[in-house]
Amino acid sequence: MTNERDFRVHRFRSADGRLELFARDYGEGGLPLLLMHGLTRNSADFGSLARHLAGRHRLIVPDQRGRGESDWDDQPVNYRPDVYASDMFALLDSLGIAQAGLIGTSMGGLIAMVMVMIQPQRVSSIIFNDVGPHLEPEGLARIQDYVRGAVCFSSWNEAAEHVATINGQAFPDFGHDEWTQFARRTCREAADGTVVPAYDPAIGAAIADADPHQAAPDLWPLWDLLSSKPVLVIRGARSDVLSAETVTEMAKRHAGPFDAIALANRGHAPLLDEPEALTVIDRFLAQHEV
Repeated sequence: MTNERDFRVHRFRSADGRLELFARDYGEGGLPLLLMHGLTRNSADFGSLARHLAGRHRLIVPDQRGRGESDWDDQPVNYRPDVYASDMFALLDSLGIAQAGLIGTSMGGLIAMVMVMIQPQRVSSIIFNDVGPHLEPEGLARIQDYVRGAVCFSSWNEAAEHVATINGQAFPDFGHDEWTQFARRTCREAADGTVVPAYDPAIGAAIADADPHQAAPDLWPLWDLLSSKPVLVIRGARSDVLSAETVTEMAKRHAGPFDAIALANRGHAPLLDEPEALTVIDRFLAQHEV
């Protein structure tokens, strides 16, 4: 590891040994938390939350394969939750971490459910950020649409305008500065000076090529495996991916500790820097000693 900003850089081998993957390690603190981002985001997504929690918990924040500073996979079939889950166990093993609490945004929450299925004893609790065992077709169609095709921007200002266009419904109170920060987290500058999304285009191609008429997999059996784990669900009140009805059903089917909150003026998916989100996260972690 080497020092970089307010975290240490940790590089590790993927579970299949083929790729070098990247994670931010905030190092000091209590029991570890593993923070996992969504489909087209990366470890930068959790910068504000990490600064808020740092010192109280050890925070491990990876770039999943194909994102951020992690290697791209030349076999795009591996861009799926079960492979990511195996990579996360490889990450924890590389740091000597036996058990961790999980925080998962969107796809990161799906990875969390798979991790519990594979090695339940290694997961102490889970915070789901705008994701659950049922995903609304409207939201999935929107995601499928915006990842379709390669995107390249001539400037950071153009990139900011683009992310505002595709995410405006989720963050109606954002201005130019917030969208510029959003673009800086989710894009990178290419060698030719253009700005491109910070993920392998093959990830988007696989999603875009999916049959919209094919039934989504039934994830409720995975949810039921979590019944003894403390769970917090954070939902954007404007979300088109996680419905209030799904959250109600999640609560009914969960035998262990369960809490949920809906954040006003947020869609899919909250950044977890919202004051209400920070308050409920702090309370949840304190209650369950994670």
